Amino acid sequence: MKTNNSCLGNLEKELEKRRNPEKAAILQRFFKTGKGEYGEGDIFLGINVPEQRKLAKLFQNLERKEILLLLKSKIHEKRLIALLILILKFEKGGKKEKQNIFTLYLASTKYINNWDLVDCSAPNIAGKWLLERPEKERTKILKSLACSESLWERRIAVISTLEFIRQGSFDETLRLCEILIDDRHNLIHKASGWMLRELGKRDQALLEQFLEQHKKRMPRTMLGYAIERLEEKKRKRFLESSRPK
Repeated sequence: MKTNNSCLGNLEKELEKRRNPEKAAILQRFFKTGKGEYGEGDIFLGINVPEQRKLAKLFQNLERKEILLLLKSKIHEKRLIALLILILKFEKGGKKEKQNIFTLYLASTKYINNWDLVDCSAPNIAGKWLLERPEKERTKILKSLACSESLWERRIAVISTLEFIRQGSFDETLRLCEILIDDRHNLIHKASGWMLRELGKRDQALLEQFLEQHKKRMPRTMLGYAIERLEEKKRKRFLESSRPK
């Protein structure tokens, strides 16, 4: 692909070439974009994620103002590509660049407004930055996000800790899962259960300790995700002693 990779207009032309209305219709149903649903109003072009990753890599030299335009777009694929570019820049950047990207990320959470956007970016930007911060500072930021009225900020909080888990640090995940245990949204139940399952891959005893303490309060979905990798007898025991659906 030969193109000027520092021009937003050229990226938009490449996106238009790949537009697939039939797939877009499927994605808009899958990501719950109807009235009253969590992704209400989101617009898709119908471009698959591998293609978006290729475009992000090709256009990673876009200027900050152009990345912001992408991130603020009503088009889902543009927002995802903006986040993928920020991840690439974060990986290559020095400390100041990483801090600037993290600050931009936190200031832009209203545009990171579907679960795939959160899940690809939160561990790789927020998680990696916060992991290197003093414990008091990172705990304060994560708690603030977890207590937000925004569904997506709450999901960013817990999914960010995937990077902590990868590095063998589990305390923040457990703290956030306890805060979010009474959350009203199924997407938070799924996210919290997923993080607990990932923690359990590294320390099953710690996972079981948390489950024993909280099983009667945990939403069924959260518990179900958390116990997926346990042996059948343990899964059955936790489910039988959990709170009613």
